[in-house]
Amino acid sequence: MASPTKRAAELRALLDRASYEYYVLDRPSMSDAEYDVRFRELQAIEREHPELRTPDSPTQRVGAAPVSALPKHTHHVPMLSLDNAFSNEELQAWEDRLVRLAGEEVRQAGYSAELKIDGAAVSLLYEDGVLVMGATRGNGSVGEDVTPNIRTVRDVPLRLRGDDVPARIEVRGEIYYPFDLFERMNEQRVQAGEPVFANPRNAAAGTLRQLDPAMTATRPLRFFGYTMIAAPGETLRIETQSEVLAALESWGIPVAPHRQRCATLADVMTWAHRLEHELRATLNFAIDGGVVKIDKLALQEDLGVVGGREPRWAIARKFAPDIAETRLLEIRVNVGRTGALNPYAVLEPVEIGGTTVTYATLHNEDLIIAKDLRIGDTVQVKRAGEVIPQVIGPVPEKRTGDEQPWRMPTHCPVCGTARVRDEEEVAYYCPNVRCEGRRLEGLVHFTSRDAMDIRGLSYARLEQLVNAGLVSDPSDLYALAVEQIGALERFAEKSAQLLVDAIAASKAQPLSRLLFGLGIRHVGATAAELLARRFGSMASLMRATEEEIGEVHGIGTIIAKSVVTYFADPTARALVHRLEVMGLTMTEPQPVAQDGALKGHTVVITGTLPTLSRTDAAAMLERAGARVTDSVSKKTSFLVAGEAAGSKLDKANALGVEVIDEAEMLRRVGR
Repeated sequence: MASPTKRAAELRALLDRASYEYYVLDRPSMSDAEYDVRFRELQAIEREHPELRTPDSPTQRVGAAPVSALPKHTHHVPMLSLDNAFSNEELQAWEDRLVRLAGEEVRQAGYSAELKIDGAAVSLLYEDGVLVMGATRGNGSVGEDVTPNIRTVRDVPLRLRGDDVPARIEVRGEIYYPFDLFERMNEQRVQAGEPVFANPRNAAAGTLRQLDPAMTATRPLRFFGYTMIAAPGETLRIETQSEVLAALESWGIPVAPHRQRCATLADVMTWAHRLEHELRATLNFAIDGGVVKIDKLALQEDLGVVGGREPRWAIARKFAPDIAETRLLEIRVNVGRTGALNPYAVLEPVEIGGTTVTYATLHNEDLIIAKDLRIGDTVQVKRAGEVIPQVIGPVPEKRTGDEQPWRMPTHCPVCGTARVRDEEEVAYYCPNVRCEGRRLEGLVHFTSRDAMDIRGLSYARLEQLVNAGLVSDPSDLYALAVEQIGALERFAEKSAQLLVDAIAASKAQPLSRLLFGLGIRHVGATAAELLARRFGSMASLMRATEEEIGEVHGIGTIIAKSVVTYFADPTARALVHRLEVMGLTMTEPQPVAQDGALKGHTVVITGTLPTLSRTDAAAMLERAGARVTDSVSKKTSFLVAGEAAGSKLDKANALGVEVIDEAEMLRRVGR
């Protein structure tokens, strides 16, 4: 049996590796259950032998006693702020100034282009690779020592990896909240009756300054490193900022994605445009622009600092702000395609990110109450990329006393039917399937890309067809004539013919697409596929009992009940009959069983994959012999996870299910 000293060292290394794989690489190799067993074993050894407890032990992430006040920390090298460039012209003027100071070497040195994380700046000091101190930025010269809180941030390594780590090195970066974890935390606070946090940035800064580290440990903070500072007497054998980021990553420090070494300023401008208009909307954390740095470190030192505050060699390429303040004029309720009653804000028009925003989502009544939103409030509104604007929260200090609380109406605002609410759900909904408020949204969903995929039917055109009295439900689309459409404003004969042809072509869509298009509550695209494959035809599914539907792997009792309820409604059955008469496909092609590389494997897909749709990925896996399901269980062979993977990824990690990315999936299917 190994000695306590040896076993403690083994456990520290094992748990450190597991945390690195989980939080930094996002490729866990150890289940949560196994981690907990090893963690408790290490705790027991350290209780019996306190002298074996080291500063880099995983048990030290939580455990320090609350403090009465945060001690001050003086940065030996100030944490500087950055000058801003709001356009390419200002970026070019920055480079021209540097050329005048240092000559053409500036243009030859290249640039490091990086994300500007909108979080809380911190400084981490490592001695002999072990984290010994963590401090906030403060005023740039003096911050606060928040070492116990920093230790609770799961992707901050307590010990750096590798043999080339300097004896004493300071790592600087940003503490932030991922959007999905922040929203989940707020939802949990609503359920617990606690006030919600207004925005991720302020919440990150406040969490870091908690006096009780145990409280910080309950909150899902994350970290990105962006630079390192040599301690006095230390010499770094690194020549460029690009090498700095690579070294940090090799030592186990998380580094933000989408960084790029750019040879010219024109390359920087191309990168910044793509970041602002494409990548920004895909990120799971807040940024307020990019940071452009002279890549060559020696040249950075030569260029120096302006007024002791801003480095000449770096500049922030700021984007149009995605958060603004305006007045909440009114709260209205929209009836969605499934009858969900969705509150939304009517705002005093405000420009955000180059777009005038008048409306914003409010999610549900519980969040409105938790955020204490009132009619007449000054509110913060967020718009990131193409995401629907949302109200973050009120600005209480700007209240006048005239603001009025709001409550969800007790009846559907369109048809007057009394609202209902499932015990397991947050939202209220209108149970009347004939509600006029559901009509347009239902048609938009029916014609959408993942349903019947009728090209040329935008929201505005569908609204035009409804207002003209030509379309009342999906079956009416298939009775439209070219002459009827062509008589409408903004329609020519050719565009009318193209639309009629697109509608006719959609009749060939399989049963799974039609099921999804019908908008049955709780039935998403994956559930529709599972039902279509299991029952084969619409007639067979309509005859199925709740128990029979619930037996389908991946279909729970909530979906089963919803399907049976939908088809029990005479209006729904009549719609299906009309669609069948119109010639729509009421059957599902059954996949041919394959004896491929993944025969016998059960696979789940979650998140947005880089190059494949979930449908295409599922088809590829099935051709290789795998069985693709919608829910993670102990029987799941592996989970294919993409961007913004949610609760399925959490469950897979909890159950110890293997998690792979799209590239590994393609390798396994032989692509």
